[in-house]
Amino acid sequence: MTEGLTWFKSSHSDSQGGNCLEVALDWRKSSHSDFEDAACVEVASCPHTIHVRDSKLGTQSPQFAVTGVAWTAFVSYARTGA
Repeated sequence: MTEGLTWFKSSHSDSQGGNCLEVALDWRKSSHSDFEDAACVEVASCPHTIHVRDSKLGTQSPQFAVTGVAWTAFVSYARTGA
């Protein structure tokens, strides 16, 4: 059940390793990625943020995050091309 999750320590955990809370991102491959895994984008959503990465690099991939509003605008633009 946790196999596809990427875990990381919460920014609210202290630097001595105490009071740690880990959270996970559940990465999903875009439905527009090709079937041969050559051009794949993965996204993981949190309540207020959408994380994006290149699935070919997996956990080593650079990531960026945008707000849900920005992501909705991007997806809408990508669908219509305008």
